[in-house]
Amino acid sequence: MTSPTVVACADRLEHAVRDRTPIEKLTASFPDLDVEMAYQVQAEVARRREAAGDPVVAAKLGLTSRAKQAQMNVDEPVYGVLHASAIHPVGEPIGVSDFIFPRVEPEIVFRLGDDLAGPGVSAADVIAATDSVSCGLEILDSRFTDYDFTAADVIADNTSAARVMVGPVMADPRDLDLALVGLLLEVDGEQVATAAGAATMGHPAHAVAIYVNFLARRGAHLAAGQLVFSGGLTKAVPLAAGSHVTATFAHLGSLTVTGV
Repeated sequence: MTSPTVVACADRLEHAVRDRTPIEKLTASFPDLDVEMAYQVQAEVARRREAAGDPVVAAKLGLTSRAKQAQMNVDEPVYGVLHASAIHPVGEPIGVSDFIFPRVEPEIVFRLGDDLAGPGVSAADVIAATDSVSCGLEILDSRFTDYDFTAADVIADNTSAARVMVGPVMADPRDLDLALVGLLLEVDGEQVATAAGAATMGHPAHAVAIYVNFLARRGAHLAAGQLVFSGGLTKAVPLAAGSHVTATFAHLGSLTVTGV
């Protein structure tokens, strides 16, 4: 039976998304909300969305840098899911009024060719199971007032998932050193950040391996055909109406999202 706290938190998050109105962080009202219960909240919201006809089609990682983990007092990344409705067509603008605090971050996206199940999965196992990698942009949208939240809050909020875009270039990861794949992030033509794949836990495939082993402890795995967004390579930048955010990756092409 789902606990009253889990149900209440799921209700609040659903209302925030539906009404596009920020809410106080959940831990302010539910101090017993810890990381494990937060994943239960996330799963309850996902269950409701799937029941309404919006299936889970991808996985996403957050807090993949050591500095962010220390800031949020966690010792591993946080994980969320992406529903079919989150996949945004490349080239189509994003209506910023559809969100509360839209921000954009660039990521390397894995497309699995084989199932991946732990425990004991390594980065090499992830590469072997991957059909292709692409560049991606994630449009984040925290539901909490002033972007104020704990690790438990952001997990319950499905790691701020909103929309994602996947670039058309599909490269074989065996032909690349993903840790060295460079990235240039621009806002309205101005450089705002540079990074490489190593910004994600030293190697994005390592980050995915940690996630697969996390799933194994919960009796779950990743299935062939799934997309995995391996975590932001830079700080997320705000998306405003009339603004263009472009991520250009070595070997993986570029993507632009435009706010309207």
